[in-house]
Amino acid sequence: MNTPASSPSFSFTPLYWLAIGTFAVGTESFMIAGLLPGMATDLHVSIVAAGQLVTVFALAYALSSPILTALTSSFSRRTLMIVTMGAFTLANLVAWQANNYWALMIARVLLAMTAGLYVPGANALAGAIAGPERRGSALAIVNGGITIAVAFGVPLGAFLGAYAGWRMTFAGVAALSAIATAALVLGLPRGIGAGLPVATLTERLNTARQPVILMTLVVTTLWAMGAYTIYTYLALFIAKVTFLHGAQVGYVLFTWGVAAGAGVYLGGKAVDRLGARHVIVPCLLVSIAAFATLSGSAHWLSKTFALAPVLLAVIAWGIAHWGFYPAQQTRLIGIAGLKGTPIALSLNASFMYLGFSLGAALGSLTLHYTGVANLGLVAALCEVAALGLTLAIGRRVGSAGMQAAQAV
Repeated sequence: MNTPASSPSFSFTPLYWLAIGTFAVGTESFMIAGLLPGMATDLHVSIVAAGQLVTVFALAYALSSPILTALTSSFSRRTLMIVTMGAFTLANLVAWQANNYWALMIARVLLAMTAGLYVPGANALAGAIAGPERRGSALAIVNGGITIAVAFGVPLGAFLGAYAGWRMTFAGVAALSAIATAALVLGLPRGIGAGLPVATLTERLNTARQPVILMTLVVTTLWAMGAYTIYTYLALFIAKVTFLHGAQVGYVLFTWGVAAGAGVYLGGKAVDRLGARHVIVPCLLVSIAAFATLSGSAHWLSKTFALAPVLLAVIAWGIAHWGFYPAQQTRLIGIAGLKGTPIALSLNASFMYLGFSLGAALGSLTLHYTGVANLGLVAALCEVAALGLTLAIGRRVGSAGMQAAQAV
């Protein structure tokens, strides 16, 4: 009996319904950085306290995703995707109506748990129904929702928040999530993904214990830490270092988003031509330079002269940061092998969100003890650590390869 992947009637259409959901998740996950100043004022908390909404979200995502994915392994894939996106819709409505800081914090935890269940589930379902020969295209479609969210959903959220208030951004994502839920109900065939195996927690832990895989996952965490050290407080940084304020900050976020979208595309193309390592190292170097430029501009330039180098640094950062991501995924696939790829990529997402959480916390500590001007410097140090570990992994893998060759 033919599988859906091998059937001539196979259609990519269900993957686009899944991508609407990842677009909603990506928009909600990343848009909050542009909203923090307004949220802090409205909720009567400090900007550092508001930043913990990012820290807790990312940490809840990182910790809950592998656990909930394993616990729901026996559920119908179609039902799980629909219920999870429906819960994500309700959590956005809770955030929209949150009347105090702690109510919003609870909503962010609910959002993280539902997002951390939906995205890996959508990726696993896409890879299974498409089959090996179409898996790359299927994953590109589903993850394209997140890419588009970074490029366009995040800045649109910033603009909406500036003109209508931060609550309306959650209402907007709730509406988008409701559309995604309806699309899944109508567009996903019954029985889709039936019998799809899901890795247990033990299998995930066994994969993560492999030294080279663990070191590579730590690189992902350090890379994400650097970005979120400053991304979490980017709106505050721009307002302090340049003359831009309010809705004008949204243009910077839009610029970063477009650069990020270009980075994902260019990074994928470069990996195909040059190999993962020859993309990862330059991307980390450019990120280090971009973050150092941000702090240098804050320390040594007036607001009049800081705008141009800050914008250039933001563009370079967006391209390099997201150019790294497909290269890092490709490197993990090469290390884990075909059988271990689904687990390795799922762990990579968890380690990335762990980095987002640690980065947001590190950014808040930097603000508290030093000031906004040093955010770029601290971010650069995280990327330096990621670069050093990447080079160490290269030497370890290369040494292992030479030993294997000599043993033949």
